[in-house]
Amino acid sequence: MDILLVASAFNSLSQRVYAELSDEGHRVDVVLASHGTEAIRTAVQEVRPELIIAPMLRTALPEDVWRAHTCLVVHPGPPGDRGPSSLDWAVAEEAPEWGVTVLQAEAGMDAGDVWASESFPTAPVGKSDLYRNETSDAAAAAVRLAVRRYAEGAFKPQPQSDPSVRVVWRDFFRQERRGIDWENDGTGTVLRKLRGADSQPGVLDELLGHEVFLHGGHPEDELRGAPGELLATRAGAVCRATRDGAVWIPELRPRKSSGDPAPFRRPAASVLAAFSAPSLPEVPAPLELPAGRRTWTDIRYRQHGDIGFLTFSFPGGAMSTDHCRRLLAAYRQALTRPTRVLVLGGCRDFFSNGIHLNVIEAATDPAGESWSNLNAMDDLVEAVLRTTDRLVVAALGGNAAAGGVMLALAADQVWCRTGTVLNPHYRRMGLYGSEFWTYTLPRRVGGEIARRLTTEALPVSAATAARLGMVDRLLPVPAQAFAAEVEKLATALAGAPDLARQIAAKAATRRADEERRPLSDHRRAELARMRAIFFDARAPYHALRSAFVRKLPGGSARPLAPVGEPVAGGDR
Repeated sequence: MDILLVASAFNSLSQRVYAELSDEGHRVDVVLASHGTEAIRTAVQEVRPELIIAPMLRTALPEDVWRAHTCLVVHPGPPGDRGPSSLDWAVAEEAPEWGVTVLQAEAGMDAGDVWASESFPTAPVGKSDLYRNETSDAAAAAVRLAVRRYAEGAFKPQPQSDPSVRVVWRDFFRQERRGIDWENDGTGTVLRKLRGADSQPGVLDELLGHEVFLHGGHPEDELRGAPGELLATRAGAVCRATRDGAVWIPELRPRKSSGDPAPFRRPAASVLAAFSAPSLPEVPAPLELPAGRRTWTDIRYRQHGDIGFLTFSFPGGAMSTDHCRRLLAAYRQALTRPTRVLVLGGCRDFFSNGIHLNVIEAATDPAGESWSNLNAMDDLVEAVLRTTDRLVVAALGGNAAAGGVMLALAADQVWCRTGTVLNPHYRRMGLYGSEFWTYTLPRRVGGEIARRLTTEALPVSAATAARLGMVDRLLPVPAQAFAAEVEKLATALAGAPDLARQIAAKAATRRADEERRPLSDHRRAELARMRAIFFDARAPYHALRSAFVRKLPGGSARPLAPVGEPVAGGDR
């Protein structure tokens, strides 16, 4: 069918729906509702879709559109649930199970007939993680089912007036409900509030006389202080005392002011530094955690027999210069261990989205920081490519984009959870790209497909990535089971009787490739293109980066050229 997606943003769920419906043979176009109702009407006139789907919509569809066309809206709540903050309530009330409903658009908010629904167990994670994983799995399944039912023509959607549907209206989840009482709230309550707003909208609070939004929260089991006291920093995060413990907060976002009407999230310690905060002790991040410890660190290593597991998890999947350098140091340390297989990644949620546009935008010299960040990312990718004494596996439990995809492709094998979306391109941010993509992408998919992937700049599903050769193994498991499945498969790989032969063949291939064209040549050519962009004040990259980071309108409203979401930290 001809299907038109209407979305407020081409976010992770919109991209997944686009990719998976395209995989099923549908012709899918996209229009952004943020460009206004006329853009939607124009798209409908030009595409003449058989079906309209709104996978992520913050505003109502124009009445003339939903009256003339079947429009299906994805609501992140079970049948009967209504209101704009469904997932926020699920996290706040610690609902053990939640759901997604695909319903027909009508005048009443979330009141239309039900075309499909899927339930899922809620994981004890942040709202954005839950949205990108369990919610996304259920939503994609429900959309595919609804589309099949519509295409077959015999299905009658269920009215919500049906006695089996329990209608519950949930109000907008306001900041008044999110606020933390540092004197009286226990650590569990503080963590629940922080996780319920980890990406958007954050928890409004006050630090050092400044109003800020707190983003993300993790428990700390040793540091203690007076409730609300700032205790320490670690890898850009700040530790703050609660009534009965402490929490790590990775990111802060200043509230709007006349000086900056569109502030954005960035590492907490850098925001505090801008407030001229008193110096806090920097507590080293432990690479290997002793058994029983509960503390936050964004990079961890553990070893199980002949397998090393180097896991990392950065907010929004964005990797700053500091992130890249610390991960490279951890990678080099992992290489000193006597392992035959090294697994890179393996966590649920984002693998990597490449360089950190938020940190770059906040820098006094964005061009210089762009250059430093890219070189640090290249150093990391090159270290992976030059590893010839063991097999390296990139395990993607969640989405990856731009340099993050190329980091994965530097490994010998790429394992990917089904449902993951890959964006192997840089074009939407006005960039040529680096991270050795001119070497790793063509060697896996061929030159012609590599050109198409990077110039069309569209998301691809895990299944398509596997078919093209970018992914070696698909893992059809839920997000919570991903780490265990990776460990099981890595154990089998480490025990393979021909592992030594695989490692030797890998080393021989690397030597042959180096003789044909050295990695240094790929890097030099890519960086020359990128440097010309970074240090050209008129290059579109600078305006595109600023608009993306500050969530300002940008991109094309044309439906036949989907606005692929640029790559940076943020809620994708």
